[in-house]
Amino acid sequence: MSQVVDAFMQDVIKRNPGEPEFHQAVREVIESVYPMVEANPAMKAANILGRIVEPERIISFRVPWVDDKGQIQVNRGYRVQFNSALGPYKGGIRFHPDVSQGTLKFLAFEQTFKNALTGLPLGGGKGGADFDPRGKSDAEVMRFCQSFMAELFRYVGQETDSPAGDINVGGREIGYMFGMYKKLANEFSGAITGKGVGWGGSRMRTEATGYGVTYFAEEMFNRKGDSLKGKVCAVSGAGNVGLHVIEMVNKLGGKVIAINDLAGLIIDDEGIDNEKLAVMKDIIFNKRQLLDEYAKRFPKAKFIPNEFADAEKKKLVKGYSPWQHVKVDVAFPCSRQNELVLEDAQALLKNGLKALVEGANMPCTPDAIKAVHAAKVMFSPGKASNAGGVATSGLEMSQNAGHIYWSAEEVNTRLHQIMKEIHGLCVQYGGEEGGVVNYERGANVAGFMQVAKAMLAQGVV
Repeated sequence: MSQVVDAFMQDVIKRNPGEPEFHQAVREVIESVYPMVEANPAMKAANILGRIVEPERIISFRVPWVDDKGQIQVNRGYRVQFNSALGPYKGGIRFHPDVSQGTLKFLAFEQTFKNALTGLPLGGGKGGADFDPRGKSDAEVMRFCQSFMAELFRYVGQETDSPAGDINVGGREIGYMFGMYKKLANEFSGAITGKGVGWGGSRMRTEATGYGVTYFAEEMFNRKGDSLKGKVCAVSGAGNVGLHVIEMVNKLGGKVIAINDLAGLIIDDEGIDNEKLAVMKDIIFNKRQLLDEYAKRFPKAKFIPNEFADAEKKKLVKGYSPWQHVKVDVAFPCSRQNELVLEDAQALLKNGLKALVEGANMPCTPDAIKAVHAAKVMFSPGKASNAGGVATSGLEMSQNAGHIYWSAEEVNTRLHQIMKEIHGLCVQYGGEEGGVVNYERGANVAGFMQVAKAMLAQGVV
């Protein structure tokens, strides 16, 4: 079977050169579902695999804007509309210098199956631009967002494609983009999610991804007669997801002792309790500063700069990741793709890791995942545990369509139930001998089945 998968992947790589993250994401899914497809004559005849790895549409466009000095800048924008078999395309917009077509293809591919797992009528898409909002004034960010949406609005809409936020795209950026969309399309709709509460946004959307990740982790432990209570945890990425993972871990009785961002790594052995978390949120969200400021406020916490001098190695070493610096029960990688490598996994396992729960999109390398599987330690892929954000975006679309607002309690209840159901699907499709659950395979097969059945029913389109 591995030879057949290799041959399939060779064709994917040939058709998509120079896109290693996309290749990685496709291989992970294909390895899980190929045996099932081979046993299904209808899927083979319809070439479901060949079609499901090809985006339905990719849009690339110029984004010109004027900076505060009056100089004209140019960036490139994208929208990858990958699969609409289950509903309108749904997926975030990312602003980052590293954004490329290949990165967004991998994210849109992952998004397709993540959205399928939620049980909501959502297809998969992703977008963004190679623009860095850090260090830009609000006026510059506004002008960029307006120029970006002046082109993108032609391709999005509540029944077509509904973008949301992602890395470096928060409430400010969503507001500017939605304002421009509303002006150009002359409508107020759920065409963009992540809006502010009071002007179309859903309560709990800010917390949803981080809460969902933690709910999923709790379900993993509950299945084994355990819980997050008393568990020591580490988080990577001091963004929206990571900080709300800390918040929910605290509510469930666990303790987070480490978190990192671009400045470096915070290790707080006493735990980042709610009081400290409130300070961290203010630093990150309101003041737009980094974790070195947290270290100044709480001097008992250890701070390791992103690059620090190691006397033994006699060179600068990366202190960015927490994985080799702390002993924890649960690791929540919530930063970016391929941040947790084999050496990190080995260090975590050596220190007694009980669960590795992805809070970002594909943050663990294949070698790291294989090591965790081999050690029989619980592992959840991002397409399952990270699905709470898009699930709540889907709930926001429902509220917009009905011209209503749900309470925070109602949204949280629905979110919690969706994460329980996703966990159930992973157990159903990923069960192995001895009661072990391969959550990675379970998520891949469950999501694929939803999309593939819809594609079969809709014919060759």
